[in-house]
Amino acid sequence: MRVAAGALARQLLAEFGIRTIGYVVELGGVAVEPQPGTLDAQLQLRDRSEIYSLDPGRDEEFKSLIDATRKAGDTLGGVVEVRVEGLPFGLGTHSQWDRKLDGRLAQAVMAVQAIKGVEIGLGFEAARRPGSQVHDPIHYDPSQADGPTLGYVRPTNNAGGLEAGMTNGQPLVVRAAKKPISTLAKPLDSVNLKTKQAESAAYERSDVCAVPAASVIVENVVAFEVARALVEKFGNDSLQEMKARWDLFHALARQR
Repeated sequence: MRVAAGALARQLLAEFGIRTIGYVVELGGVAVEPQPGTLDAQLQLRDRSEIYSLDPGRDEEFKSLIDATRKAGDTLGGVVEVRVEGLPFGLGTHSQWDRKLDGRLAQAVMAVQAIKGVEIGLGFEAARRPGSQVHDPIHYDPSQADGPTLGYVRPTNNAGGLEAGMTNGQPLVVRAAKKPISTLAKPLDSVNLKTKQAESAAYERSDVCAVPAASVIVENVVAFEVARALVEKFGNDSLQEMKARWDLFHALARQR
């Protein structure tokens, strides 16, 4: 249901030039680096990949890993990444803890089954670096004055498009860590609740890896939360009125 709702949310976002993509960046402890390119090019790569990564040339490697894990009676987890492009600055809030967009995104993504961790931008890596290697410098490029950031650009996006609970006009980058499926063909130790004696856990059937499917779910969950923030800022009486407020917002921002 959340994927279905997210698909509708993505249609609303598209009316404002906001687009999403979700893909696998790690499977079974093996990283798969996204290939550079435009969002359209990356969507084509993602859709060609059987594991929903941005490097379909490595699919056979990961399929072999999944097959070997299945034969061993085990399961695999991984990490998925979602990127949202075309966002305006100012979605969310810095003043109310329960409406900060980073907090809402983290809660929504963590509520997806088997997700055990969420990162935005550098995420945990930011804790390992000095500030000079974490915070994004601000430049001005007049050729981008008509863009979503009104010409204020950054050479890096370590913040992942969110600062102080609000979007900053850069692409939103969210990653989610999915644990391996818990039902194992090689059952773990358990306890019989009646006898209190040790016995192996029951096993019926199980997939080996659901990380590619998780990338679809997380993409749509993120899209829904971003669309919710968009509606809160620009209203929800009608699409026409939302677009009028969108245009007014950008016009006033340029005057400042």
